[in-house]
Amino acid sequence: MATAERLIPLVVQRQKDHWRGEFTAMGSPCEVLSKASRSIAQMQVGAVAAEAWRIESSFSRYNSDNIVHRINTVNGVAIEVDPETANLIDFAAALYKLSDGRFDITSGVLREVWTFDGSDRVPNEDQVSAVLARVGWHKVLWKRPTLTLLPGMQIDFGGIGKEYAVDRAASIAASFSDAPCLINFGGDMAAVSADPGCMPWRVGIESLTPGTAKPFKRIDLQRGGLATSGDARRFLLKNNIRFSHLLNPLTGWPVVNAPRSVTVAADTCTEAGMLATLAMLMGSGAEPFLQQQAIRSWCIPQLHRGGSGGRTCG
Repeated sequence: MATAERLIPLVVQRQKDHWRGEFTAMGSPCEVLSKASRSIAQMQVGAVAAEAWRIESSFSRYNSDNIVHRINTVNGVAIEVDPETANLIDFAAALYKLSDGRFDITSGVLREVWTFDGSDRVPNEDQVSAVLARVGWHKVLWKRPTLTLLPGMQIDFGGIGKEYAVDRAASIAASFSDAPCLINFGGDMAAVSADPGCMPWRVGIESLTPGTAKPFKRIDLQRGGLATSGDARRFLLKNNIRFSHLLNPLTGWPVVNAPRSVTVAADTCTEAGMLATLAMLMGSGAEPFLQQQAIRSWCIPQLHRGGSGGRTCG
């Protein structure tokens, strides 16, 4: 069912040399920037918002009427999934293999004992171990299009869903016009244009220094995707130890010595998000991992205090 917000017609406003439309989806502020005509930009914003809301409705773990809910509540019974869901599962399975098990869509159940609200409520070893018994893609039987989880196990597309939505939105926006367009879903972005010589969009990486409004880094994004993974807003702090919301599914505990933030530019937002997340999951190996990739990337390490503390990783 559509929310009241989604029933309000979306409008675009002039911003210097482009049109801007905004809405909320997947718990994030979203915007579409377009250099097309006003009427085209209006259609782009409406179509992009509709697609974002469709993906959110289809794959959010918070929705009680979608395929993810059905998978998570059949209690060990095999379930056949649609092609779009199967593609996401295939991608997640590839990431699991690529990351040596560090990226695992079955690890969402760990949130039963971890709530990253900035408090000092860190679970104990027994609590984590009890939930960890229900984590592990290697325990899942996946033979497209049939998925079978062990009783009590769940899946969560949260680690790949927003980037997938950005790329879908970018493709839809491009179908209306060849003019430059930027899709931004809470900092995960994609820029599209048929003109390889078009002026780039100037975007900023958020500084993690308290009270600092100036971006940590400004990036020119002409075409392709940009994604950031980090612990700026979701963490625990106990005895001066910061616990990142990025959990290692092999241990059930936060990844140790990961950067505060990793931003990656790649051909698509999905690829950028994949590499940013994998880098964070590597912990202290994040920067060497990124340096091996043929991409642009930027890290804000744990000891960042503003200014020159961040680094270009690749």
